[in-house]
Amino acid sequence: PETVVIGGGITGMYAALDIANAGYKVHLVERTPTIGGHMLQFDKTFPTLDCAACILTPRMVDVGQHPNIDLLSYSEVEEVGGSIGNFTVKVRRKPRYVVEKDPVTGAIVCTGCGLCADACRMQKIPNEFNLGLGKRSAIYFPMPQAVPACYTVDPENCIMLTKGKCGKATLESTREAIKRIKSGEVTREEVKDEIPLCVATCGPNCIDFDMKDEIVDLNVGTIIVATGTDVIDPMLMPEYKYGVYPNVIHGLEMERLLAPNGPTQGKVIINGKEPKDIVFIQCAGSRNKQTGYEYCSRVCCMYSIKHAHLIKERIHDANLSILYQDIRAYGKAFEEFYDRIKGEGINFRRGLASEVYQKPGSDRVVVRGEDTMLGEPYELEADLVVLATGLRPADGVEKVVRLTKLSQSADKFFLEAHPKLRPVDTAVDGIFVAGCCQGPKDIPDSVAQAKAASSSSLIYLGTGKAKLEAITSEINEELCTGCRTCEALCPYGALEFDAEETIMRVNEAICKGCGCCNGACPSGAASMRHFRDRQIYAQIEALTEALAPPS
Repeated sequence: PETVVIGGGITGMYAALDIANAGYKVHLVERTPTIGGHMLQFDKTFPTLDCAACILTPRMVDVGQHPNIDLLSYSEVEEVGGSIGNFTVKVRRKPRYVVEKDPVTGAIVCTGCGLCADACRMQKIPNEFNLGLGKRSAIYFPMPQAVPACYTVDPENCIMLTKGKCGKATLESTREAIKRIKSGEVTREEVKDEIPLCVATCGPNCIDFDMKDEIVDLNVGTIIVATGTDVIDPMLMPEYKYGVYPNVIHGLEMERLLAPNGPTQGKVIINGKEPKDIVFIQCAGSRNKQTGYEYCSRVCCMYSIKHAHLIKERIHDANLSILYQDIRAYGKAFEEFYDRIKGEGINFRRGLASEVYQKPGSDRVVVRGEDTMLGEPYELEADLVVLATGLRPADGVEKVVRLTKLSQSADKFFLEAHPKLRPVDTAVDGIFVAGCCQGPKDIPDSVAQAKAASSSSLIYLGTGKAKLEAITSEINEELCTGCRTCEALCPYGALEFDAEETIMRVNEAICKGCGCCNGACPSGAASMRHFRDRQIYAQIEALTEALAPPS
């Protein structure tokens, strides 16, 4: 028995490690070139102020080196079929154009030396890991501690892949030159004009511009969905002028400015100088009907308080204000952390900002709003405004919903089987959800759900048994005309057309007895076990018997 974990963030990593440590094979699918998720972008974590990279990267190495974990980075799930104990999953591995391991021996080929990136002609591409605050080359490493430690060629920005030529070298000349180098006919120096600069500097010969998509077919018993979260688009709040003024940023961008491996090596630099007056605006996007995100994201209050503390450590004379509507310090040691930061001279003002505008003749901005505690308006001048953007489901979640046939709640996060008693189970047996894909939460809660999902998965993997729903759909073969009306309506994909018999058949391992097919079947062939029409008629007859007039 094996498991697929979709998502390589902190949640997916811990779920994979627990199952792998129990002795079962795990396929960990991550769509980006490295595992680690958003936590890898953080400077420190609240309320303990642990270095995020220091506590996360050892676990990343554990995942990368575990013999029971098949790490499929830079990959996406394309198809999901079957049912509990027998899921079929098709994964598309996108080409890195850099050979990570020898296909025969399994030995590491790319050493991550970085010479190719230094030599690359394209050096001014916005760095996604730094949220566009820095630049990278067309062949890149997301960050120094990335796992797997293999470079990736950006197919949209590499001129060899987009134009078929880099300098004097073409794809054809590069192929021929590499063959001659490997055979020992020539040295790199002798054919340097026939190959791009990245290939010329690569000692292990691991750059391959002919790599193609690879399809991996997996057969697994259970699936854990841990696709994580992304930040709400600040552009949905035009009154805050994000994207208009360069000194209005969001919380994750502040994390990158504070991080030692960020674009400014941990220095807070805006418009080429150190800001002195900094304003944080809470609930940017969340708890807002106009943006469509009415829920509380749970982490924004605490990460802004953390940011304020970290900035105060770096800029001792900075004036910091946090504009809030409610401070929600609900977690373990959160209230104590909040009280500690209040004592550092940071100004907390109740009342969100109504607008941000630029001061005439200056690069400073003015934050205008109303103090709801004092009942008076305010205007604050600032060198930097930080929007505490909330969390939303990750990009691409609709595709995963469609493939797994899971449901979404009103907030578009994955819907659990029961919010209290079955928080990681879903309506589809054998598929579990964990972490922020189920709803906004902080790191400890995400890890807790990862362990819950892995434990639930191990029950099936260990016993090899699963309880099936007793009340399922049933097809009367004599009445079924094979019109396939029910097939399109089934939300679980439990109905399959038998082409030989030209009738519908029910996969009882998937069917949940919702009754859609029963209500839609024009011939009356679909019925519910233990809930047939004649049973309902009998109940109606018994209930109305006493109402019948005496004969």
